Amino acid sequence: MPANAALSWRQRLGALAALGEDRRRALYLYVRDAARPVGRDEAADAAGISRAAAAAHLDRLVDDGVLRATFSKPSSRRGPGSGRPSKFYEAALTEVVAAVPERSYELAGELLAEAAERSMAGTPMPDALAAAGHERGAALGAEHGSIEAVLDAAGYEPVPGEDGTIELGNCPFHRLSRGYRDVVCSLNGALLAGALAGCGDQERRVEGVEPAEGRHACCARIVPRVASTVEECPSTSTTPPPRP
Repeated sequence: MPANAALSWRQRLGALAALGEDRRRALYLYVRDAARPVGRDEAADAAGISRAAAAAHLDRLVDDGVLRATFSKPSSRRGPGSGRPSKFYEAALTEVVAAVPERSYELAGELLAEAAERSMAGTPMPDALAAAGHERGAALGAEHGSIEAVLDAAGYEPVPGEDGTIELGNCPFHRLSRGYRDVVCSLNGALLAGALAGCGDQERRVEGVEPAEGRHACCARIVPRVASTVEECPSTSTTPPPRP
């Protein structure tokens, strides 16, 4: 069961807001810990509230992507109305994490762990970082369909320019990049290049930039392939190369 991957940054903020209400949070925790579909009556009894109130809170959690609903007929039901299926709930997420501005340290951890495993199997670490980032980026590009949608969902805060350039106002890996810039920026470049490849965008590429001191902007931007002669960001080709 996923943690945050199923929700965009804005959806995670909405989910956290929904879980800020005490009874709603208690219902979510009960359903999550049950590890099985839970009906409205059971959830209401567990939370000590009316069935109607439980139903409203549970449906709000479904709307916010924290729970998912299914329908089935309880095997114990008999008599008139027994043929009508009941609504059950189960956890869609085991945890919800969000930050303002958006940070994706969980994603960075997953990619670094994947790269480490590749490296332990014999792949040089720079190649492993490039491959892990590129593959995940390609999956995101295929899922969202355009680089703009990927950047928006991942919290890069894209700012389109008139010439087709997209500046990235936020770095999802900001704190990590301050301590391990070469590693994180290489991984980020591969992720963005993979996203372009995944959504079939052959007209643009990733270019490295020097972010202003003290700002949280990303050290990369998306540019038209014919618009700039500046050297590309590390690990941004369609097939991730070894890093020099």
